[in-house]
Amino acid sequence: MTTDTGTIHADIATPTTRQQGITTALLLVLGLLSAVAPFATDLYLPAFPEMTTELQTSATTVQLTLTAFLVGVTVGQLVFGPLSDRFGRVPPLVAGAALCVLASAAAVFAPSIGVLVAARLLQGLGGAAGMVISRAVISDLATGKPAARAFSLMMIVGGVDPVVAPLLGGLLTGPIGWRGLLTIVLGLSVVMLVAVLAVIRETHLRSRRDELRAERQATGSPLRALRSQTFLGYTAVFGFAFAVMMAYISASPFLYQEMIGFGTVEYGIAFGINALALMGVSILSAKLTEKHSVRGVLSLGIVLVLASTVAFAVLVATSAPVIALAVPLFTAVGSLGLVLGNATALALGAVPSAAGSASAVLGALQFGLAALVSPLVSIGGSATAAPLAVVMLAAAVVAVIALLAARGRTVRAA
Repeated sequence: MTTDTGTIHADIATPTTRQQGITTALLLVLGLLSAVAPFATDLYLPAFPEMTTELQTSATTVQLTLTAFLVGVTVGQLVFGPLSDRFGRVPPLVAGAALCVLASAAAVFAPSIGVLVAARLLQGLGGAAGMVISRAVISDLATGKPAARAFSLMMIVGGVDPVVAPLLGGLLTGPIGWRGLLTIVLGLSVVMLVAVLAVIRETHLRSRRDELRAERQATGSPLRALRSQTFLGYTAVFGFAFAVMMAYISASPFLYQEMIGFGTVEYGIAFGINALALMGVSILSAKLTEKHSVRGVLSLGIVLVLASTVAFAVLVATSAPVIALAVPLFTAVGSLGLVLGNATALALGAVPSAAGSASAVLGALQFGLAALVSPLVSIGGSATAAPLAVVMLAAAVVAVIALLAARGRTVRAA
């Protein structure tokens, strides 16, 4: 990748020699690091009704355990991303993984909803390190189409989580309860820490850090690179597209279980089918970018997401049969496989001099919006899907506007 003084096209097609460091084994580990935090969310979703009863609280208060986690992930990325630019990728990874283990243990033994909310906040802070730094590692090793394919393939690995987690949650909520589910999260956090210590090697070497530090000092503010309209545009595309998915994830337990009438097992299966669609389309995305521009594939995905959310809103407004709502939800979530990896590659490719900080901004917007939409979709309780329809459609519209605003022309890398 060029230094800050070079230029980068928003749809870079030329691979760099650094892409050779991206092996299948590395993608698997990076996928694990990026999936631990979502797994900690998806696994216990089927237990929300049980938690409401056992902890003697309301559905809205139980939702706060999800909101607190998302706030933690948002803040954590803003902390660990810049730290990884300054000190390298591995030290912050180790610190974050260790914090995640400790917070996961606290969540398992939480005596009250207040303690559980606090533990989930810290769990999100620690889990954020794996998410933000895994993206930065790929940016250290590749750019352009190779990076887009790597991000899409990493999403496939991470996509196993939303297939397995809700299904496991649905199957195990009865036998082991929500504390047992959080014990599984604790075990996965330990695996994450071991993987970091045993597998991950430094990709942001001291010589590179010193070089970039000198360049940033010469050009002024270290955040100057992040002011690129291209970076901000594609980051907004990613963030609001993810908000569509997070709105669905947050509302899905009550939509499927209380409105449609599914049991926990059926809910897990339905949720898993949507996640399989996301994985399958991510594979398709990696193939499409071999022959088509990254921006073109991204644009196709955004159009499909918008069409699906419009269809969902129309069905809700016309009081269509509740089971019919599952169809546009399936196409909306699946279409995100064309969006998330490609938007990430285009955003980070615009600011190679600050990959960790750029990844932090991208991730902070991602989960900041997720923390916002989570309580919004539950405003109407379990009696209506109207809040979900409004939030998903609004997020999709903003994503389209952001895509149009992102300049598809050559931009400065700094």
